[in-house]
Order: sequence, then structure tokens, then C-alpha cells
Amino acid sequence: MIRRHTFDIVAVALVAIGFVLAMGAPPDRLQGDVQRLMYVHVPAAWVAYLAFAVTLVGSVGWLVSRRRRWDRLAASSAEVGVVFTGLAIALGSLWGKPIWGVWWTWDARLVTTALLFIVYLGYLALRRAVADPETRARRSAILGVVAFVQVPIVHMSVVWWRTLHQPPTVLRPDQHPTMDHDMLMALLVNVAAFTAVYAALVRRRAAVARLEAEADAHTDRHAPLAGDAVIAPRLEGAVDG
Repeated sequence: MIRRHTFDIVAVALVAIGFVLAMGAPPDRLQGDVQRLMYVHVPAAWVAYLAFAVTLVGSVGWLVSRRRRWDRLAASSAEVGVVFTGLAIALGSLWGKPIWGVWWTWDARLVTTALLFIVYLGYLALRRAVADPETRARRSAILGVVAFVQVPIVHMSVVWWRTLHQPPTVLRPDQHPTMDHDMLMALLVNVAAFTAVYAALVRRRAAVARLEAEADAHTDRHAPLAGDAVIAPRLEGAVDG
């Protein structure tokens, strides 16, 4: 039982440790305690990157091998990635209001992240719109590969364009993080915690997707459905044709 829930236990433990470290880290000299939102905003954005990278890997894996497990991995990771992208946008808005004075602005990082969110929502909508498993997997895999182009654009948007959003603090092009040691430790532990939560969620979602696929395979598509016996009323004296 414990072995089966190892991912969940590790995720909960890391979240607890990350919360303690985030609350114990020194406040930012300029932003004060509001800056503590960084310990959830940045990990949420990181997990979104990771999730869409895994969707890319799953998509390529399906296109190469045509094995369903790659399609399930890509879809499960995209679902979790959309959730964390939405969370990163919401937390960024909460952080931006007291610091920038607005909930939203047409900043390059914010706009590219919103587009990323919308495109992957479209990916999930595409999966719902196509009934045939092979066609659904093929179209989703192609979109999963193309859509990932946005991820490096989102990350580098604060470097390529002049933006209100601050530049990268850890994953910088010069590879030199500029942060207090205690704050950096709290951030990295929370990144690990969010990553563990992501892994636990994807693992469970992929298991559910496998059960759904097995149920669909045993469904008799020609079996009668409730309401099949209901016919449209006909007017008296009406002539067919």
C-alpha cells in the first residue's frame, strides 16, 4: 500500500517542507512579504514548461511507435500542464496587483503565457472533438509537437523584449542566479515539491486514461441506447417523401 502511494507521500512531504522554508525565508527588501508568492508562482510556471515538454516527448513517441501509452502520457501531461499554467497566470496576477498596480497588462511575458494557455486548451478541445482513437492521437501528436515552440518563446520573452516582468532569476542565459541563498533554497525545494505533485497527478491521470481506453474497447457501439425507441411525431394525413 505504501509503495503504491510513494509518489503521493513524497509530494506531500516536499510541499510541507517547501511551505516551511518559504515562510522562513527572509522577506524581499523592496516587495516585503508579497514576494513570497514567488515560491508558488515560479514553480507553477516551471511545471507548466515541464508538462508541455513531456507532451512533446509523448507526441513524438506516438508518431514514431504508434503505441497508445505515448498518447496517454502526452494527453495526461497536457491536462496537468494547463492547470499549472492557469495557476501561474492567476498567481502572477495576484503578485502584479500590489507591485505593478494592475491585475493584467499587455506585457510580452503575460501575453505569450496567455497564448500558451489558450493553445493547450485547444489541444485538449481537439482531443474531445475527435472520436476515432487513431485520428485523435495523430492530430493531437502533431499539435503537441508544434505547440511546444511557444515554451522557449515564453521563457525568453523577458530577455528578447523590454517588459514589465522581471528577467529570469534562476534559469538565466548567463547561468548565474542572482538571489539570496536562503531564498534560492526555498525556491528550489518548492520547485521539487511542485514537480513531485506533477508526477503524482500525471501518473494517476494516465492510469485513468488507460481504464477509459479499456472500457471503450469493450463497449458495443451497436448496442441500443436509451431513447432509441423514441421517434418523431407525425402529423395525421402526412405523406412520406
